[in-house]
Amino acid sequence: MTGIVITVVIVGGLALLLKWRRPAWYWLAFGALIASVRVLVTYGSVMDACNLTVSASRFRIMVARWFKKAMPPSRVPRIRRLRITRTGLVLRIRMRPGQDAFEYAAASDRLRHSFGMRQVTAREVRSGTVELAMTGYDILKRVQMPAKVDDGLLKVAVAMADDGSVAFRDYRRTPHALTLGATQSGKSVYQRRLVTALAPQPVALVGIDCKQGVELAPLARRLSALATTPEEALGLLEALVERMEGIYQVIRREQRISADIPDAEITADIWGLPEKIRPVPVVLTIDEVAELALVATRAEEKRRNRIVTALVRLAQLGRAAGIYLDIYGQRFGSELGDGITMLRAQLSGRTAHRVNDESSAKMAFGDINPDAVFAAIQIATGQPGTAITADATGSWSRIRTPHTTLRQAVNACNRHAHLTPHLPELADFRPALDLAPGKAAPAIESVTEAA
Repeated sequence: MTGIVITVVIVGGLALLLKWRRPAWYWLAFGALIASVRVLVTYGSVMDACNLTVSASRFRIMVARWFKKAMPPSRVPRIRRLRITRTGLVLRIRMRPGQDAFEYAAASDRLRHSFGMRQVTAREVRSGTVELAMTGYDILKRVQMPAKVDDGLLKVAVAMADDGSVAFRDYRRTPHALTLGATQSGKSVYQRRLVTALAPQPVALVGIDCKQGVELAPLARRLSALATTPEEALGLLEALVERMEGIYQVIRREQRISADIPDAEITADIWGLPEKIRPVPVVLTIDEVAELALVATRAEEKRRNRIVTALVRLAQLGRAAGIYLDIYGQRFGSELGDGITMLRAQLSGRTAHRVNDESSAKMAFGDINPDAVFAAIQIATGQPGTAITADATGSWSRIRTPHTTLRQAVNACNRHAHLTPHLPELADFRPALDLAPGKAAPAIESVTEAA
């Protein structure tokens, strides 16, 4: 008997230690089984308490009245499948007639309390079926990315979402994005994570950092071009516009639309071009957009107007030419001058870290989802890297980027420096580096000479 008690005490102590130090291990070892039993046992009563049941059919009620029996109970939605994941549970439910997925989404907070889970998110899988993704522990407290993710060219895993899924930055799906955040909110870590993930890919990285390059200059070995002043930024942006126009000429020459050309070979962007003549895609990172828009003299105002015009053109037309924008800033409102709201409308991907006021959150999500605005202003000061991300569909989620130091980003860029393409249009803005012999970047032909 004493041995059993000692064993129980040891196992209980181990469980508590794991729950404190390694919540993911605790979940897989103990929490998943306990939570599964709790959900299955309390499922019917929880559904009834959350008003997610429907009354019995008229036929059953009529039969009960005929034979003077007790009224049949309300019908509970059927469980189709309960699956354990590394972060929680996934409960697939067959809805009853008259229900919709919105009812489950509205009751997600009540379900979280009733089931004793950390987070519950509802989404409609198909007509009549809803899926509850339940998180067993605080995933965002200590972010650990999965060993294997479904990434690819221009699709990188950037953070973990609070529902246990991986948040991706997919440039081909969402070409341009805006990232806002106050000082020390984790905005720079988010930026480093993206650059680190893009460094091994066959893409050209271009940077504009008007803080004299303190953020992007250390990554220069992997950058095809870098501007550190507003004057250099103007020249770089206009050179990108020139490159974009040249790529459109290449696409136009390769279309050759006629009756005998298969539909699959007709293209309006670079991804339909033959690989041998396809221009290398470009990812432009602008570290602090306000430095490009603030002016003090009339001459600076003329320069600013040209910069904003070039940015708007790239945002409107750059996707088909393989030019993608990542714009960062603390604020991005109309106070930055004419054309800013037009530019913001083209940035369909939105991410907001901790902001200092509600108006900054509205700049990111006011035209997408009011709930995302409320969630953004609730991010605490002691949670750097936590952010709200949303897109043009209106859906949003809470994410947190794994901590990426500047040294880690520099090491990744130096390790893949040999992949840095040379773009003739941007040759004047290539960072001056002392490359080791035999490590020179490969030359890429000008788009105007391609095809």
